[in-house]
Amino acid sequence: MNIAIAGTGYVGLCTGVCMAHTGHYVTCVDIDEQKINLMKSGKSPIFEEGLEELMTLNNERLTYTTDYINAYQNADIIFIGVGTPEKKDGSANLSYVYNVAKQIAHNVTKDCVVVVKSTVPIGTNDKIENFIKSELKKPVTIYVASNPEFLAQGTAIRDTLHASRIVIGVENQYSENILRQAYNGFKDIPIVVTNRRSAEMIKYASNDFLALKISYINEIANLCELIGADIQEVTNGMGYDERIGDKFLNAGIGYGGSCFPKDTKALHWLASFHDYEIKTIKAAIEVNEQQKFKLFKKSRKYYESLEGLTVAVLGLTFKPGTDDLREAPSLVNVPLFVDDGAIVKVWDPVGSEAFKNAMEREHNSELNEKVEYCDKIEETLKEADICFIFTEWPEIKALEPKDFNNMKDVIILDGRNCYDLNVFSGKNIKYESIGRSLISGE
Repeated sequence: MNIAIAGTGYVGLCTGVCMAHTGHYVTCVDIDEQKINLMKSGKSPIFEEGLEELMTLNNERLTYTTDYINAYQNADIIFIGVGTPEKKDGSANLSYVYNVAKQIAHNVTKDCVVVVKSTVPIGTNDKIENFIKSELKKPVTIYVASNPEFLAQGTAIRDTLHASRIVIGVENQYSENILRQAYNGFKDIPIVVTNRRSAEMIKYASNDFLALKISYINEIANLCELIGADIQEVTNGMGYDERIGDKFLNAGIGYGGSCFPKDTKALHWLASFHDYEIKTIKAAIEVNEQQKFKLFKKSRKYYESLEGLTVAVLGLTFKPGTDDLREAPSLVNVPLFVDDGAIVKVWDPVGSEAFKNAMEREHNSELNEKVEYCDKIEETLKEADICFIFTEWPEIKALEPKDFNNMKDVIILDGRNCYDLNVFSGKNIKYESIGRSLISGE
């Protein structure tokens, strides 16, 4: 099949490359010519394990272009995978989706199925179909289907090729048949067929449930600290129950990324728009925002202020395996450290440049100049008065007590529970994590 993909972010590019890998001819469309040229050279614009290898392997079936007119004219299927960023009120910004819809309507020359893969509020597919029909320039028939994605950054290729399920939201048999044909090469994956609104809701309900699970376990972890229980022992005991499972029970300093924060707020906004409140989702959002500052609050046990102190920050991205910084705890904490008077040194294996750019955009050059970007963990820790761990990168988890010896005072605040408590027991190290006992260094 001839498939066009609108957008080359995580969703669009991973979908396009995986579709090519299963035998389709795919044209990836983006407005950013620099990104297109990068992909033409065989390089991925995003850090994602296995993506560049598949781009090279399927090069003959992949085309990258800014020419959406030719891309959409003769496509059998057009996937819309552009961003739906959060507006200030928490609702989803659908301007990119509608822009692509207009381009499709003005340029298609044959009947085709338009598949909305972007995460959109319930009812959006219906509106997109009506919008495209009102804007059509040729006497063709356009069918709109919902096909939400369930990939996670860092495992996006695996999550696409070996998905837990493929959800197809359609209003007619023709669209279902075309999408089944598109996914024919994705072997042994259950296909769930629903109407469009149910498919849209499946995406939000799934993401928000996982976010709720994370916020719940973080609250349990906070209580564990107060009563002397150990969160890892608690979650281990919980995980044996098949009704609960052991996934998304890792306590920490909150979720981030492109999905959970945006999708919880969007569903909360949608419910409010209909004069309804999903209290659990509202609570999950509030808990997550507060959890991001957990380590900063812990630091007050040791220093009334960070004024004049050297602070080491290990990990900037919201999770390991990606260079994505969206809603990462580091984004709110590092400026806080600087404002508190600290000398801040940071390290991340892939996220430093993106973090530097984010600081420039969201704050100012003066603040960014007060942050030292280090190439090595050892350099970051040298002469530091306190260390904050925000991301559980393998390089960080591999550190041993001796690796912290070049700190001025070995105080480690670990927001991702990277280490076994016994590792630091009996050492001259103060180590605090989330939901577990304090190692006082005495």
